[in-house]
Amino acid sequence: MNISIVIPLLNEAESLPELFTWIEKVMHANQFTYEIIAVDDGSKDDSWNVIQQASQRNSAIKGIRFQRNYGKSAALQVGFEAAQGEVVITMDADLQDSPDEIPELYKMITIDGYHLVSGWKKKRYDPLTKTIPTKLFNAATRYVSDIHNLHDFNCGLKAYQKKVVKSIEVYGEMHRYIPVIAKWNGFDKIAEKAVQHQERKYGKTKFGIERFINGFLDLMSITFVAKYGKRPMHIFGTLGVLSFFFGILILIYLTITKTFFGVVGMTNRPIFYLGILTVIVGTQLFVAGFLGELIARNGVDRNTYAISEKLNLPN
Repeated sequence: MNISIVIPLLNEAESLPELFTWIEKVMHANQFTYEIIAVDDGSKDDSWNVIQQASQRNSAIKGIRFQRNYGKSAALQVGFEAAQGEVVITMDADLQDSPDEIPELYKMITIDGYHLVSGWKKKRYDPLTKTIPTKLFNAATRYVSDIHNLHDFNCGLKAYQKKVVKSIEVYGEMHRYIPVIAKWNGFDKIAEKAVQHQERKYGKTKFGIERFINGFLDLMSITFVAKYGKRPMHIFGTLGVLSFFFGILILIYLTITKTFFGVVGMTNRPIFYLGILTVIVGTQLFVAGFLGELIARNGVDRNTYAISEKLNLPN
């Protein structure tokens, strides 16, 4: 199979028929073998019925339905797990991503040899309340991740080598940082393609200010997890040892001044309490690192979701 197209969606019943038809047209024109995996993330509208009808008409259209809303990262993760294509392409269901970009994205993966190609909505039709936070988010992500050739980390239109999506894990709200996750898993051949951004025709945007705030919190989280997730003792243990010995040095200094210089009232000095505090904090950080090591070595699967139905896919 040439291409798997993974489409996470939430309440997009109006746009799905047009999207499926558009993708089918592009696939047939380029003679691609393909599958469309639509992941319904707990929609409350008629989205699942639309997917069912489409899958009866075309067996290449497959569906996964969550029992409740888990978020875009969860939808992408189960879509990645089900994908069988040589190239995996993700796109949003709101018709703002153009399927006409697929052939060039496929070429960049298969011919040019990139691990991941991320779309860049160079000209956007979003309101300023979305575009300004997006620019700030992308600037911060470029700085932290050291991936300087991407302008739009959160664009839903991306293409991957199959081995990339089978090697990474996306959970929480980490879909914004898939290029970062891929790079830190050794897939560093990352490119960007300017893509056409369509105006939204149906429904309303799912973007809210809380997603902007959560985005920066997730960036801090993924940076920590990527660097120290498998070795938490390296960060907590280091901080703990430094804090502990800083406190010990303070207490040794106070002991010497009292013993040899006769300084009185040591317990009334702020530096005494600072020494005690840093020893205690250092011990706690060291213990936290040790417990983190135990958890990291015995962690359970974080990507288990209640799926109510599947279409044209094995259970």
